[in-house]
Amino acid sequence: MNISAPPLHPAAIAKGAWGFVTYRAYQHNGKGIIWRARQSRKGLLRRLHGLAVPLWQQPAYNALIGALFAIGSLLFIVGSILSLWPGSLSAFTIGMVFFIGSIPFTAAAFLQNLQAANAVDEFVSASAGRPFALLGWQPGRIGWISTITQLIGTLAFNLNTFDGLTPGPTWIAQDLAIWLPDLFGSVLFLISGYFALVEVSHGSWSWQPGDLDWQIVFINLTGCVLFMISGAMAFVPRGPEPQWIATGAIGFTMLGAVCFLVSALLLITESRKSA
Repeated sequence: MNISAPPLHPAAIAKGAWGFVTYRAYQHNGKGIIWRARQSRKGLLRRLHGLAVPLWQQPAYNALIGALFAIGSLLFIVGSILSLWPGSLSAFTIGMVFFIGSIPFTAAAFLQNLQAANAVDEFVSASAGRPFALLGWQPGRIGWISTITQLIGTLAFNLNTFDGLTPGPTWIAQDLAIWLPDLFGSVLFLISGYFALVEVSHGSWSWQPGDLDWQIVFINLTGCVLFMISGAMAFVPRGPEPQWIATGAIGFTMLGAVCFLVSALLLITESRKSA
């Protein structure tokens, strides 16, 4: 069954970047409606009367996503501190901290993508017209593109941190098994973070430090940039390299994880808006 949108008022306004619509203002049954893509898929908008709120738009679901991101971020911060503290623990133990930390990241990214894959407009009941999707295919929604690239990026970090437990004996083996997935995941995180900002900005860029949703995606994007720098610095050369490069890569990882932690805590705060 196909669900079509109600006719929009002639004065309806639509905004977005690159052909994506992330903001609408229009009249529906005599009422002024403001629709924002991110808030809509998270259930943060006041829904029209009589429409059911699915599990993936409940406050507890949004809070769980934030909590999982926070746990993963904390473990990455701990792993980075241990890495910078000579003789604290074995390399394998520290690597295990990073690997375990990557798992909550992936779980949170999956839940966030599931939310985006099942997103509907505010005038459509969540249970009508569309089968439940685990991953979905919604290339016309920038929020879905952002979440699916983030999910794939977390899977790359799962591989990167697992391979880091037993690094290969040669520099090229380490680059192929550890650095390359790290760089790939960092690129996807950067793409995901920027698309999330575009979704909130309703354009290619914005500066809205007073808005909570903008703070969340901007701080997250900052963390993505720091992870990208760390990923680029983590390349293992054929010969020796200055120690400051490895130290810098770990430092940028820690700073990126701090940004992800702050963003995750703000996600938990934001979840109360839909309560």
